[in-house]
Amino acid sequence: MTTPCPFCTRIASAHAFQQDGTALALPDAFPLNPGHTLVIPRRHVADLFSLTADEQADVWRLVAKVRDRIFREHRPDGFNIGVNAGAAAGQTVDHAHVHVIPRHRGDVPDPRGGVRWVVPARAPYWKDLP
Repeated sequence: MTTPCPFCTRIASAHAFQQDGTALALPDAFPLNPGHTLVIPRRHVADLFSLTADEQADVWRLVAKVRDRIFREHRPDGFNIGVNAGAAAGQTVDHAHVHVIPRHRGDVPDPRGGVRWVVPARAPYWKDLP
């Protein structure tokens, strides 16, 4: 028996706190910072590239709305918006989703490079600049 999708289970349990068309927003179960939110399509598909154009539009429209809500509630200094598409990219839940992660000055010693740190040896490219 396969394990039920944790996102589908949460969608069915009505844990969404924001919705737009075919997409909804849930708090991340393991937040990196307060306010870390997932934007998820209602339809169970493996990754963002499997969504229809309308579903993708709903997801990205909701990402912007979630960003506004997080900004009002937490006043971050920046955001990381992340999509892991496939196991090789670090995706651990096989249901498309977008991370909206609020960032604050000082939450890490040096935030330069942002998402480039998915490949740590190549992240600090500025060290190789003349």
